[in-house]
Amino acid sequence: MVREQGVVEWVKGGKALLRIERTSACATCESRGSCEMGPDKKMMVEVTNDLGAGTGDRVEVSVPTGSILKLSLLVYLFPILFLIAGAYTGGECAQRFAFDTTLGSIFGGGMMAAIAFIVLRHLDRRLQLRGRSIPQMTRILAHSKPSP
Repeated sequence: MVREQGVVEWVKGGKALLRIERTSACATCESRGSCEMGPDKKMMVEVTNDLGAGTGDRVEVSVPTGSILKLSLLVYLFPILFLIAGAYTGGECAQRFAFDTTLGSIFGGGMMAAIAFIVLRHLDRRLQLRGRSIPQMTRILAHSKPSP
């Protein structure tokens, strides 16, 4: 299970927006340049506020490792497979109807990639509605100091 710490930026209803802080693992990560965790950037994550955390509280956020792997495969592999299938199908259809196969492949690949992203967006909404939103707030580490 991957655990990170964050600070609650705001609470609205049953949701909380967290600012995830850079950890020492970020300093040695080879992908640090491609993610949103640059030196002056903040990573913002919306989670379900099951613990009743308040604005300014420091919390721990956990993500099951298996979920990260499954979602990574889905987000990266699914669109690529659709793109390849669309490019092949578009090229074959273009050849059958005596059109330029390159344009057919580009059009077919683009259409199928767009469909893949629409399916992923729908799937994302469906998973969130079922309460499987990831990550999850696991504990409050420190409460913010009350205003005088």
